[in-house]
Amino acid sequence: MTKFQGSALAASVCKKITGRLTSAIAKQEDVSVQLEALDIMADMLCRQGGLLVNFHPSILSCLLPQLTSPRLAVRKRTIMALGHLVMSCGNLVFIDLIEHLLTELGRNDNMSTTRTYIQCTAAISRQAGHRIGEYLEKIIPLVVKFCNVDDDELREYCIQAFESFVRRCPKEVYPHVPTVISICLRYLTYDPNYNFDDEDEDDNAMDAEQNDEDYQGSDDEYSDDDDMSWKVRRAAAKCLDAVVSTRHEMLPEFYRSVSPALVCRFKEREENVKADVFHAYLSLLKQTRPAQSWLADPDAMEQGETPLTMLQSQVPMIVKALHKQLKEKSVKTRQCCFNMLTELVNVLPGALTQHIPVLIPGIIFSLNDKSSSSNLKIDALACLHVIMVTHPAHAFHAHVPALVPPVVACVGDPFYKITSEALLVTQQLVKVIRPLDNQSEGSDSFDPSPYISDLFTCTIKRLKAADIDQEVKERAISCMGQIICNLGDRLPTELPGTLLIFLERLKNEITRLTTVKALTLIAGSPLKIDLRPVLPDAVPILASFLRKNQRALKLCTLAALDILLRNYSSAVTPVMVDAVLAELPPLISESDMHVSQMALSFLSTLAVTHPSSLGQLSSGNILQQLIALVRSPLLQGGALAAMLDFYQALVATETPGLGYMDLLRMLTGPVYSQSAALPHKQAYCSIAKCVAALTRACPTEGPAVVGQFIQDVKNSRSTDSIRLLALLSLGEVGHHVDLSSQPELKTVILDAFSSSSEEVKSAASYALGSIAVGNLPEYLPFVLQEISSSKRQYLLLHSLKEIISSASVSGLKPYVESVWSLLLKHCECQEEGTRNVVAECLGKLTLIDPETLLPRLKEATAVR
Repeated sequence: MTKFQGSALAASVCKKITGRLTSAIAKQEDVSVQLEALDIMADMLCRQGGLLVNFHPSILSCLLPQLTSPRLAVRKRTIMALGHLVMSCGNLVFIDLIEHLLTELGRNDNMSTTRTYIQCTAAISRQAGHRIGEYLEKIIPLVVKFCNVDDDELREYCIQAFESFVRRCPKEVYPHVPTVISICLRYLTYDPNYNFDDEDEDDNAMDAEQNDEDYQGSDDEYSDDDDMSWKVRRAAAKCLDAVVSTRHEMLPEFYRSVSPALVCRFKEREENVKADVFHAYLSLLKQTRPAQSWLADPDAMEQGETPLTMLQSQVPMIVKALHKQLKEKSVKTRQCCFNMLTELVNVLPGALTQHIPVLIPGIIFSLNDKSSSSNLKIDALACLHVIMVTHPAHAFHAHVPALVPPVVACVGDPFYKITSEALLVTQQLVKVIRPLDNQSEGSDSFDPSPYISDLFTCTIKRLKAADIDQEVKERAISCMGQIICNLGDRLPTELPGTLLIFLERLKNEITRLTTVKALTLIAGSPLKIDLRPVLPDAVPILASFLRKNQRALKLCTLAALDILLRNYSSAVTPVMVDAVLAELPPLISESDMHVSQMALSFLSTLAVTHPSSLGQLSSGNILQQLIALVRSPLLQGGALAAMLDFYQALVATETPGLGYMDLLRMLTGPVYSQSAALPHKQAYCSIAKCVAALTRACPTEGPAVVGQFIQDVKNSRSTDSIRLLALLSLGEVGHHVDLSSQPELKTVILDAFSSSSEEVKSAASYALGSIAVGNLPEYLPFVLQEISSSKRQYLLLHSLKEIISSASVSGLKPYVESVWSLLLKHCECQEEGTRNVVAECLGKLTLIDPETLLPRLKEATAVR
């Protein structure tokens, strides 16, 4: 059947043997035959259930009596078969099954069969939750009733049924969730054979060793093999996990009731139950993890009790419950603790600052413990790394003497995964012992000297090794890069040899990307590490990377070259620069805007540090690529900003052949000569922005060029393309430069509103708004007056929208009232297009002063 699944042969075989199987199941003569028949039936229903629809009633009638079989194995296989049956059976068969179960549960003749019926209900829910949902109103009260019966096995099955309902019938179970939570919380602490002395435990909460001894002694004392209560507690923990994972909207309630209860059960004596309790709390933390935008929102905490603030208030309680578990004998328990702490600091970075002294000894215990498994050490190191990344450096200074030896020992561990994780921790430890940002509290008072030798020695050993795992190689390079970046001035004798190793790693295809990143880090160090000995060899190698077909390598190499130019300009020779420039033309292309942006940033830096090297641009391919990119409809955002910065830097160098007028002709020449039509309006916008950038850099050239653009708009012989470019350029220049000295400007732009070309009219509208931003007192009243008196309101309102969008809030504030009243007058304009622009203007204007204008906007909408 398995081999021919889905074929006509398999279907024919299934139909022929179904009758025999049902009779074999019903006879109950030989249990082994019956069990085999049930297995085959379950497999058939799973694989070919849809083909056996005609047999489903007979299959159901033969299976139902087996739920009361004296053999538990028969009942178990019957439940599996019924679970597969409900996936494909018709509605009538399904109703018969559910009605039978409800009747038998209501009758409750025998506790053993009641357990079986509860298990069967849970199995049906798992396989066909969408079908059983409508019967939950009848089922759940029965299950709740059986939870109160003094039978641990029955309680376990009832709570497992709740878990199945919560996961598979989320909509229908919603009204019953509070009841489910209440039952789970009651049985989470159900341990009749054990008495926790809470008062004594609270009094000695932070005495880890004492608690450990008490705890272990108690564990040995109560080893009752007949105690099944742990299964009830485990089912309760798993059910709470299901509730927490599926009901995000109830987070505040979970922190009020579920969170404290779970934290109290971290002391659970059964290891498997304890693992499930931890897992349930991990699910709660994962549900709480905010999007970064919420975390950064300063107003988010002003909304009263949010899940984050409630979690923050419970951190001391969590740490108190966890810290004694960190020295447990159980490896599984300690791994759960590390996973919990890792997730906690991901949700609430910095939350453990006050608790570091309590937690560090527990982490060190697992790193030093010879009985620790490899996975436990990896988890301990990963947890330590996350805590160090998310907490201020000064919080760890008191613990550095205790942390360095075990971390160094882990770097030397023969298992590569431990070494790899330990190198990450070492890299972070370097930032802790000597933070380079001035804001770090207490960084001046902490002396890193005693630890530098140990950290350097363990890392250099891994850096030099050739026969180690790829991940270890990369992390050793990154770690050594951090050591040199933060401590390079304390390693004068070791530095030259280490840089030569970096040079070797730069030549290796496998390690080159990581090495480029490490060199970028070192070159950006405020310690001004001396890289001059390796630059003559390193820069040509970096230049060669720019032609490799590896995008990440290109981007990192451009960043490295840029920082080297900024900080080591005197050591970078013209020959090195030429090697890089030769590789740049293919990188400046619309096919990859990010790479283009990085290449332009490098050129801007070059214009500042080595202006003489730019002379060759006028005859080379780079300028042609730049002009082609300016005309691309894809140029925008960061790449466009980098392009404008480059043009400003380039014109400032006063390089022969690359002066203001030379660059202006290159940019605008094709439009004026009409030799190449620009296919996209975005190209005109980009050229206009470049023209404005050049004009800002050379203010003396501005008036003449602006005058020329005005004449181009006026000239009746100008093409629409020329007018479009001239208007956009006037708008971009006027945005940054006050053009009120040009008397004809207002008239010329208003005349352009009458153009036959829609694009020219749109450009004139944009230009008027943009020019007004450069001098609001002069132009904004003029625009408002024109809107009131002119018939070209649609275009003028677009100008107003540009003003509201681009002008500074402080500049606009004096005009808000007059603009607001004007816009309200035009709300009822007959043209829909005009009304839409008015709506946009009102929305943008409201954002300038929302406290005052938002109520007025609501009032205006209510009235209308």
